[in-house]
Amino acid sequence: MRSGGPCGYPEWYDDTREEALSMHDQFDVTLEDADLLGEVELTTNLIIAASESDEHLSTAQIDRILGLA
Repeated sequence: MRSGGPCGYPEWYDDTREEALSMHDQFDVTLEDADLLGEVELTTNLIIAASESDEHLSTAQIDRILGLA
């Protein structure tokens, strides 16, 4: 094995590395689901409201935060 690549790696190292980096990673997926994002926003709003309240939120308050009232 000849060393000619970076840090004494074989000459074929650069080509193999570039191929590996250019391959599509099936697990690198951007997920965007409008319904899920909406649910996350509602949950976040509830968490913020609950953390700012000294007492439990009433059903009416929760409904208002969720846009049901």
